Amino acid sequence: MGKGHIEEKIKKAVEEIKKWKQEISLRLVGQNQLLEGILMGLIADGHVLLEGVPGLAKTLAVKTLAEVMDVDFKRIQFTPDLLPADLIGTMVYSQETGKFYARKGPIFANIILADEINRAPAKVQSALLEAMEERQVTIGDTTYPLPSPFFVLATQNPIEHEGTYPLPEAQIDRFLLKLKVDYPSFHEEIEIIDRMGENPTIKVGKVISSNAISNIREALSSINVDNRIVEYIVSLVTASRGNSKSDYPFSRYIEYGASPRASLYLFRCARVRALLEGRSFVIPDDVKKEAINVMRHRIILTYEAEAEELTTDDIIKQILSVVPVP
Repeated sequence: MGKGHIEEKIKKAVEEIKKWKQEISLRLVGQNQLLEGILMGLIADGHVLLEGVPGLAKTLAVKTLAEVMDVDFKRIQFTPDLLPADLIGTMVYSQETGKFYARKGPIFANIILADEINRAPAKVQSALLEAMEERQVTIGDTTYPLPSPFFVLATQNPIEHEGTYPLPEAQIDRFLLKLKVDYPSFHEEIEIIDRMGENPTIKVGKVISSNAISNIREALSSINVDNRIVEYIVSLVTASRGNSKSDYPFSRYIEYGASPRASLYLFRCARVRALLEGRSFVIPDDVKKEAINVMRHRIILTYEAEAEELTTDDIIKQILSVVPVP
């Protein structure tokens, strides 16, 4: 494939993404990091974990994304009494035919918002995460493929832990990104009131065609990643592990480091960052920009780190500061 053809594919993909952003921004004020993180997860064919207090437009952002794409959207409120069958579906007996048939659950949608995922018991969490990984669901004796695209955004509230079921590390590792959603700025909050105070149902158009995601992902696959960039990604991830205790002073704060999945996901996200910037190649800054969102939920800190009030974000910043840049 010629360089000119690659550049043209990337240019078209960037134009599609720009249309996305512009249309979503008609309804969503600020929250650029949230919007870019959601788009990154969708383009990279991964899933996203959102953490933030209620009222920060997490649900609005996801619902608006589904509307501009013209795809099926389901919001599932996770509660302690939720059962796996409520999520994936179950076999139902029909008196008319005298046979059982599969009644599919809300998981059979293109975009799923799993609201407060840590409020549901382990069986329900496992059912969702298995569907995320396998892209299929078994009901009775039949396995049903999930629709494409299939994109899960799960939210959790960082300030309420009573009556919750924290996601195990092995399961939380399956999320491509963990985004922390913060409060809007003073001026953004004024704009929210101006824009939505009297008209909370701003309409958005369906600006993304059914083939757009495939075309964007095809453009993504043509972005070049130099071997030195790959080595840099792996160096960042391995620096978070215990076998580097003699090399880095921050290692004493790390109980368990990031898995090889972090290297793979950081590679994918660096490519998406390059695409968002309109480039056909990845640079070290692409890796740096995505390292925190990719790695923050994959590093487990020691009690010493907690005693010193260090967060995983602090440790990742230290890793970025000491690992040599190619």
